[in-house]
Amino acid sequence: MSVGAAMDLRFEATVEEFVDHVTALGLDHVELKREYLHAPPEPPSAREIGELADEYGVTLTYHAPFRDWNLGSFNEASRAASVDQVKATLDDAAAAEAGAVVVHGGSVPRRYPDRVKRKAVDNAVTSLRECARYAEYVGVPLCLENQPRSEDVVRYTTTPADLVDLLGTVDNDALKITLDVGHAKVNGYDWRAFADAVGDRVYVVHLHDNDGTADEHDPLPGYREIVNELDAPYNVFETKTIDDIERYLARPESI
Repeated sequence: MSVGAAMDLRFEATVEEFVDHVTALGLDHVELKREYLHAPPEPPSAREIGELADEYGVTLTYHAPFRDWNLGSFNEASRAASVDQVKATLDDAAAAEAGAVVVHGGSVPRRYPDRVKRKAVDNAVTSLRECARYAEYVGVPLCLENQPRSEDVVRYTTTPADLVDLLGTVDNDALKITLDVGHAKVNGYDWRAFADAVGDRVYVVHLHDNDGTADEHDPLPGYREIVNELDAPYNVFETKTIDDIERYLARPESI
């Protein structure tokens, strides 16, 4: 099992500076969010990132874009462009020899009529099927993440039952799961409810905490118990600041 941290668009560190920081803390994994890599300064190429990971002895995962795009868009051009971005992320992950790509399952505004909502969920399924087939082709697992509820949009992975239904409809064992512990909690579920629902398909774990009222991404006490129980290949601290990473490791409960 690898344990590490995710880069975030708000962080000022370069990729190498972040990898150096993570490994200095004794961690051995980095998750790269595509939004971070899209923003200035110009990032290293996927192959250069792979070489950097080898140099520092870390494993990698990628997170497909999740802002300004939507796998469930009812606009066909936007849906297809979103699929292309996931495929491009899978290509980069393969070039960097990363272990997985995390993906969100799409959404639709709650205020839209039911006919539009039906089209959106159908498009999300179509997109995930296409992306899962491509993941098989490039040999990098694609990992669907459980998301937090939203007052503004309907998301398709906010409950264990909905996540299982979506997996069954997509019907491709190449589609794995990213179990986000904080998202489960803010939706009113213990993370074990998701783990029990999807079984051994959990491949990436996102670790953060909240008070149950908002998706705050606070450091998570006792994360090692979760890591050990799930036994997933990749475990990732998702934080709002780089300094928050050290707060995970400074807590007595984390030992």
